[in-house]
Amino acid sequence: MSYAIVYLISFVAFLIIDFVGLSYLIKPIFSRDIGHLMIEDFRVVPAFLFYAFLIFVVMWFVGWPALEGDKSLLWVFGSAALIGAASYGTFEFTNYAILRDWTPTLVMVDLTWGTLVTGATAAIGVAATRAIGV
Repeated sequence: MSYAIVYLISFVAFLIIDFVGLSYLIKPIFSRDIGHLMIEDFRVVPAFLFYAFLIFVVMWFVGWPALEGDKSLLWVFGSAALIGAASYGTFEFTNYAILRDWTPTLVMVDLTWGTLVTGATAAIGVAATRAIGV
């Protein structure tokens, strides 16, 4: 039961935090640099699938082991952030390597954001699950 709870809390936290970040931090920068490549409304299904899978991977390697052991929230944050950096880094550095209009600013902003949001939401999920005692 705690596996499902920590996944759900982390997933919902990720969606909320990322929505705010994408709306007010990422979208304005991407619009400025690559607005001509962007669609007006994002595609919900691919975004949902990526987020669901990313959080599953983070829970598999970080969240669930943290609930079974005595891992600190700092360990949870750092380990999840590393997975976030790998995930977002793959996207960002590949785009920078092959797309003419991709900028170092896009790479650094989105890579930093993805790293932090992944680490934070895993820590939120584990802390909340521990707090409710399931």
